[in-house]
Amino acid sequence: MAPQSLNIYYFYFQNAPTYSVPLAQIQMTENTFSIFKRFKTAEQAKELASVLKNNDIETQIINNSPPVDITFSGNTLQNEFQLKIKQIDFEKATLILEDEAETILDEIDKTHYLFDFTNEELYDILIKPDEWGAIDRKLAQKILNDRGKSVDDDLISSLKKQRIEDLSKPEESQKTWIYMGYFTAVIGGLIGLFIGWHLLSFKKTLPNGEKVYAYNNNDRKQGRKILYIGIICFIFWTIIQVLIEF
Repeated sequence: MAPQSLNIYYFYFQNAPTYSVPLAQIQMTENTFSIFKRFKTAEQAKELASVLKNNDIETQIINNSPPVDITFSGNTLQNEFQLKIKQIDFEKATLILEDEAETILDEIDKTHYLFDFTNEELYDILIKPDEWGAIDRKLAQKILNDRGKSVDDDLISSLKKQRIEDLSKPEESQKTWIYMGYFTAVIGGLIGLFIGWHLLSFKKTLPNGEKVYAYNNNDRKQGRKILYIGIICFIFWTIIQVLIEF
């Protein structure tokens, strides 16, 4: 494998009830592009995109970096390039990366930082695979096996499933944002509208590409109320302002 292909893996960033939905909606969701990986540079994103395209996976690269370096220091720490693929391709893309990582495990030197990890720390990598790169996951599994700790594919599959279930759970109640949302909505501020919309509709992307609502049902209901109140109050205060000017 070319050194360029090897280097790419070291730049990877960290990522309910069943309802009946129309087939067309399912197909639309599966064909929706979602964030697969995040990178600091466009070159890193392009390298992975090339690997995926060679395996017939459509990709999109989105530059989500700040438009201006407010520090004027050339700092690129805030840069973010998002590599997006279709939700239906998430599992295939993950398997491709793991297969490629498998082929280079024997090339990794014993000075690699994972060899200094305890068994508990290595298990943590397997429990939270979305926070680590493909090489880290495969190497952690190999090290544990070499240490006599049995880690087979069934265990890995079970850990991935449990991780998806854990990440699918909604965030803790956003009481502070709810209070702020009501206050800013009543005074007619656009911030209230944004908070209401965010609580109501924001979704997080799971490691398998599925998108789920980030907040619980009660917080989403509060978000809807904040949004409606914000719209009404914004119109009301706008009318008052116009009347005052006349």
